[in-house]
Amino acid sequence: MHPWPEDTYPDWPNLAAMMFDRARLWGGRAMLRHFRDGAWHTTSWNSFAGQAASLGQQLRSLGVSAGDRVVIVSENRPEVPISEVALMAIRAVPVPAYMTNTVADHAHILRDSGARVAIVSTAALALRLAAAGPLDLLVTMEEFTAPGITIARWPALAASTADISAIAAEAALIPPGAMACLIYTSGTGGAPRGVMLPHRAILSNCRGAHALVRPLRLDHETYLSFLPLSHSYEHTAGQFFLLSMGTEVVYTRGMEHLAADMLTVRPTIMTMVPRVLEVIRGRILAGVAREAAWKRALFARALAVGLRRAEHRLSLTDRLLDPLLEALVRSKIRARFGGRLRAAMSGGARLEPEVGKFFLGLGIALMQGYGQTEAGPVISANPPGATRIDTVGRPLEGVELRLAEDGEILVRGGLVMDGYWGRPAETAAVLREGWLHTGDIGTLDADGYLRITDRKRDMIVLSGGENISPARIEGLLVAEPAIAQAMVVGEGRAGIIALVVPEQGHDELEVAAAVSDVNKRLSVTERIRRHAVVGPFTIENGLMTATQKVRRQHVMQAHAELLGGLQG
Repeated sequence: MHPWPEDTYPDWPNLAAMMFDRARLWGGRAMLRHFRDGAWHTTSWNSFAGQAASLGQQLRSLGVSAGDRVVIVSENRPEVPISEVALMAIRAVPVPAYMTNTVADHAHILRDSGARVAIVSTAALALRLAAAGPLDLLVTMEEFTAPGITIARWPALAASTADISAIAAEAALIPPGAMACLIYTSGTGGAPRGVMLPHRAILSNCRGAHALVRPLRLDHETYLSFLPLSHSYEHTAGQFFLLSMGTEVVYTRGMEHLAADMLTVRPTIMTMVPRVLEVIRGRILAGVAREAAWKRALFARALAVGLRRAEHRLSLTDRLLDPLLEALVRSKIRARFGGRLRAAMSGGARLEPEVGKFFLGLGIALMQGYGQTEAGPVISANPPGATRIDTVGRPLEGVELRLAEDGEILVRGGLVMDGYWGRPAETAAVLREGWLHTGDIGTLDADGYLRITDRKRDMIVLSGGENISPARIEGLLVAEPAIAQAMVVGEGRAGIIALVVPEQGHDELEVAAAVSDVNKRLSVTERIRRHAVVGPFTIENGLMTATQKVRRQHVMQAHAELLGGLQG
C-alpha cells in the first residue's frame, strides 16, 4: 500500500489510468456520496471502477469509437465521473455541457463538436437534447423514448459484468498528449468555443495543486461539490484532483439546499465562486445589523482581530482577546459551514479583497486562485498559510508565467490546451510560440504574487480617451452591504454608468448612499456619474452564466432603453 499522504504526486499517463489505479489501491473506501430517494448513498472505489469498465465496454459495443465526441448533460452525481472515465478508457472524448443550456445552446455544441452521442440524466434533459440536433445514440438515466433515436438505459449499461483489469490495462496505454475532453467556454461574450484539453493539461494541474496543498496534509477529507461538473474548475479539481487525493466527494442536492447540506455533510474542503461568498457575507452582515449595538461592536472586533490573526500580526492585547472572540463569535459563525472547514478556494471571477478579508477574519482559510479553461484551468493560487487575499497567488508548480509589454498575462507549460476545436485561426491568435495569451491584464509583486487588474477586451474607453477598469468599480460596489450585484458601462461615453441590483431588504436610498460611498474611493474619471436600480441578473433570465458570471453583452441588451436614457 502507498504511504499517504504522498509527498510526490504519482506519474500517471492519463486520467483513466489514474482513476483505475486509485480504485485498486482504495477498493471499498468511500469515494462519492449523493442524495437520492430521500437518503444519502455512497459509491465505493470498487463500485466506481466496475461501473466505469462495464459502461465503457457496452458503449463500445453500441458503436462508440476512439475519437468520438460524447456530450454529457447532468446534475452533479456519481454517473458523471463514471461516464467520463468510461469514455476516456475507450479513447472517446467527453464533452461536458451545462444543464442550464437551452436547445439552441445544445444544438451549437452538437453541431460544433460533431457529437452524435449524448449521455443525460433526466427525461427533461433528454427531450432537450433530442430536439437539439441529430443523434445516433442517447443514453439516459431515466426512462425516455424518442422516434428515430436509439435509446439505451445508463443503469443497464453500467450494471453488466466487465473485466476491470483488462480495460484498465488498455487505458494505461493512452498517451498523455491524447485529448481527454472537450470543454466549451461558458460564453460570457460570443458563442462558446470547444477547448481541447489533453490528459497532460489536467494532470499538470493536479500535480501543481498537489504541491500547493501539500502543507495541509490532506487525508480522508470531505469535499462538498456544488459547482457544475461541466465547469472546467470543478471538472479538474472536484472531479479528478481531489479524488486522486483520496477525498470523499459529496454532491450537494442543489444551490437551494447548500446551507442545509453544509450542516449535514460538514465538509472539510469547499470551492466557492465570489458571487456565493458575496451572498453569504451579505446574509451574515444583515443578521448582525439587526443585533444590539454591543453585539455589533463585538462582531466588528472579532472580525478585525481574526484578520490580524490570519495575517500573523496579532498584538499582545489581540492575543489575550482572541480566544474569547473565537468562542463567542467566530466559531459560532463557522458552525454554519459545518464546523470542520479546513480550506476553501475562491475562483472563477474576481474576488473583492474586502469580501475575502471578511472570511479570513472569521477564521476560514480562504485561498483565491486564477485560471481559465484554456489552461486546464488553474494557473495560480494562494498557498495555505501565506495568503495575500488581494492577489490570486503564485503560479502553480510547472507553470511558466510572464507579462507582455501591455501587461497581458502569458502562460506556458503542460497545462496549456491544444487549441479550439475546429478553429485554427482563433487558436493561432491565442497560442503563439507556445505561450497562451490569456487576455487578462495583471501585475506581479516582488514575491511573485499575481494581481489581475482587468480583461483586455473589457476595458472601458471613455469619450475623453481614459481607460477604466470595470472590474475594480464593480468589486467595490458589490462589497457594499446594500448592493447584491452591479455592472458598469461607459464605452464612448463621458463617464461611468452603473446598473445596480439591491441586496434584499435594502431600498433605493440605501443603494444611492452606497454608490456615493464608493465614489469617494474612486478617481475623478472612475466615478459613477449615474446609476439605475435594476432587477437581479440570474441564470434563468439569461443574464448570468451557469458559473455565476455576468453576461455583459446580454445585460446591456436587456437594459438598452434604460442605458440610452442615461447620460454619462
